[in-house]
Amino acid sequence: MAKNDNLHKAKRAKADEFYTQLSDIENECQHYWEHFKGKTILCNCDDPRVSNFFRYFSLNFEHLGLKKLIATCYKNQDIDLFSQESSEKAVYIIYEGDKNGNRQVDDNELEVKELQGDGDFRSKECIELLKEADIVVTNPPFSLFREYVA
Repeated sequence: MAKNDNLHKAKRAKADEFYTQLSDIENECQHYWEHFKGKTILCNCDDPRVSNFFRYFSLNFEHLGLKKLIATCYKNQDIDLFSQESSEKAVYIIYEGDKNGNRQVDDNELEVKELQGDGDFRSKECIELLKEADIVVTNPPFSLFREYVA
C-alpha cells in the first residue's frame, strides 16, 4: 500500500483540510532564516486562528527580522469547525511585530481587515496582497494545488 494513500483519497474526495504541524514548520524554516530578514510574508490559505504557519511567523517575527506578516483564508462555510464565533465577512490579518515589548502576539497588535469577497486566493483583492508579499508560505487547498502554483 502506498504511503500517500490518504492524500490520494483526500484528493478524490476534495478534502482540503490538512494542517501542517508546528514542529514540521520549525524544522523546515530553520534552513531559510537568513532569507526572511526584512521581508513581508504572506500566508494566503491560512486561517490565522488555527494556522501553525501564522503562529510560527508571528511568534518568531522579531527573531526572523520580518517586515510584515499577512494571513488570509477562504471564508469558512462551517464556522464551528474552527471557532465559536460567527463571521459574516472574510478577513485578512496583518501583524507588524511586538509593539509593547511583552514578546507575545496581542490582539491589539493584529490589524484585522475585511475582504470584499470570500478570501479565495484567486480573487483580485487576494492577488493584490500577493503582490505586496516577498515570500509566500502556506498550505494551499490540496484539490487546487496545480491551480494555486500556476
